Amino acid sequence: MQLCAQALAFAPPALASLALSLVAAPPLAAATEPCRIEVVEKGSGWPVPLVELRTTHQVRLVSDNAGLIAFDLPELMMRETWFDVIGHGYEVPPDGFGYRGVRLTPRPGATLRLEVTRTCVARRLGRLTGAGLFAESQRLGQNLDWRESGIVGCDSVQTAVYRGRLFWLWGDTSLASYPLGIFHATAATTAIQPLAAWEPPLRLPLDYISDDQGQPRAVARMAGDGPTWLTGCVALPDQAGVARLVGAYVKIRPPLEAYQWGLCVWNDATAAFEPLRLVWTQSAAAPKPPALPEGHALLWTDDQGRAWVLFGNPLPTLRCPATFEAWQDAAQWEVLTPPATLAAAGDGKPVKPHSGSCAWNPWRQRWVTVFMEAFGKPAAFGELWYAEAAAPTGPWGPAVKILSHDNYTFYNPRLHPEFSDADSPVLLFEGTYTQQFADRPPPTPRYEYNQILYRLNLDDPALAAARGPQP
Repeated sequence: MQLCAQALAFAPPALASLALSLVAAPPLAAATEPCRIEVVEKGSGWPVPLVELRTTHQVRLVSDNAGLIAFDLPELMMRETWFDVIGHGYEVPPDGFGYRGVRLTPRPGATLRLEVTRTCVARRLGRLTGAGLFAESQRLGQNLDWRESGIVGCDSVQTAVYRGRLFWLWGDTSLASYPLGIFHATAATTAIQPLAAWEPPLRLPLDYISDDQGQPRAVARMAGDGPTWLTGCVALPDQAGVARLVGAYVKIRPPLEAYQWGLCVWNDATAAFEPLRLVWTQSAAAPKPPALPEGHALLWTDDQGRAWVLFGNPLPTLRCPATFEAWQDAAQWEVLTPPATLAAAGDGKPVKPHSGSCAWNPWRQRWVTVFMEAFGKPAAFGELWYAEAAAPTGPWGPAVKILSHDNYTFYNPRLHPEFSDADSPVLLFEGTYTQQFADRPPPTPRYEYNQILYRLNLDDPALAAARGPQP
């Protein structure tokens, strides 16, 4: 140490200053316990998942379903550190240079609280699928009982109430062992009302359809090359009054071309979908598929008391009587023509729906839809809107934007009307969060290509403008 001091006496001032700072730096051994960073919504104190803190040397830390980050970077422990805050609808005020971030000084074992302001109408509850939903919490000694499914990512969801349970169906599914580990659909069941409260931290107990080793498996192996996607999932009664779980399937070849459509039926004995009949195969004579029961299904009884099942994505494009026999009979399929655009509340600009779903809402006594806009701004496929109508076929009132993303995609939103009590203004929806179709953003660790659930308060004043034509 004495030799070091003597050397510094003859060193240039800048070098001497640098050397002293290194000598004075806290020892790395002190950073043995993570610092707990809690990300919460300003005002409510609710945990906020999917908030990214990014350091000036580009380390990315993302809050988990409990809104927690376990910070243990040895090079920044005990140092005042700037974090960019990236929240997709949650933010902090900009500084004089326009940077949105905070300065924190992480210390081993300490707890730091970061408040973010919600700027979107919908409130983020958390991730439903994938790995590490509570990875940060577990590093802090919490949620250690959470069990991993083995799935790290999965595409868009379909749901249907079937035999007293809620049936969940997803598309392409990624596993730790391979990016496209399962490409013939995965499925799970839950109780129809699986949680007592829809508040964070979100812990959805999915019971996956699994193989003999207890691992999630494919449930729709249809003949032909390429992945199998399922859509139009719904339970319908047959002539004997027995509920049949049905859907439409499509076969895909690179890059994303559909070359075959068919109808399929769930087999309880094999716990898998089986083909019922082929509807279309691509050919020179039939280059495009006909209208068929695909998209999201909804049940509706009209003014004459006739029960229908409608299919659309988001707005209905086809209907048939709500029976198993009518669903498979193309002669009973009636094509519907939804509007190409809806008018935005306020300025009336046309908003083009791309994907989404509709449902009856007892609180508003209206049909409601949440949909993704095609080529929206700022994110081309990450802007979500809400609208209402007196009937599922419209006319639809003004649309209100409820969710926006910073150069990220959030497609195929699915409403969950079964989770809403008749005496509650809460509406829940989920969608697929992915970097696909955006302008080359870095994928968000753990959240990429997964389903995220949001909560919408239908009494929010921001939604008042959605009241369109009255019944």
